[in-house]
Amino acid sequence: MDTETIFGETISGDPILRLRDVVAGYGAMTILNGTSFDVPRGAITTVIGPNGAGKSTVFKTVFGLLAVRAGSIRFDGRDVTNWTPRRLPEAGICYIPQGRNIFPEMSVRHNIEFGAVAAGKGITDMPARIELALNRFPVLRRKADRQAGTLSGGEQKQLEIVRGLLLDPKLILIDEPSIGLSPMMVQETFDILLNLRDKGVSTLMIEQNARSALKMSDYGVVLELGQTRIFDTAGAILNDPRVAELFLGGSVETGAAA
Repeated sequence: MDTETIFGETISGDPILRLRDVVAGYGAMTILNGTSFDVPRGAITTVIGPNGAGKSTVFKTVFGLLAVRAGSIRFDGRDVTNWTPRRLPEAGICYIPQGRNIFPEMSVRHNIEFGAVAAGKGITDMPARIELALNRFPVLRRKADRQAGTLSGGEQKQLEIVRGLLLDPKLILIDEPSIGLSPMMVQETFDILLNLRDKGVSTLMIEQNARSALKMSDYGVVLELGQTRIFDTAGAILNDPRVAELFLGGSVETGAAA
């Protein structure tokens, strides 16, 4: 692929998140080499790219887990470059990392309450927020008193999403939500994100099943070697033969799985 960055879509209005020339990495290793892209407000945007492209590093940098060495990050009109992970949730960013991040011996309700204590400093209506969150996920309400470790993989992912929703985020960063899930539970998780989008919540997602994720997304970002190669509508990326060949595991015509 040509190394020149291709921006096929110009976002109208003010994006919820904007990265400009971001440089970040681990120790002496630089992973993001001037990464720039926007995340449209009220939309689902999926980040794809080969292993080592910097996808998870983008999330960790946005959420303050890695330092921005150069460049800037703006969220909802404010410069949040190098804000701490404790400060960003209150600003409206929720981060759901890869893998399972629950307390398996604790009940579902106690997992949510623990998340509320960790994230909801100073919020007096948190009990009401917990009840509202449970109402959105009937299966978790039915199993609220069970140990979280007895939930299926998909239910555990729902539990993580519930905890993330306690502060009414404007943007959800979700890393590989389908790992370990059955196809049915993957679709259920995607449906949750679509429902949140319909309520105005923006999502930035990394997903191993890139083709499936793009099909339910509004926009896509292609990262390679720590730089943005393409930003466009998800449909345009799916139908780009260069992307299909290099990043989606097959041609546009074959529809091969990623």
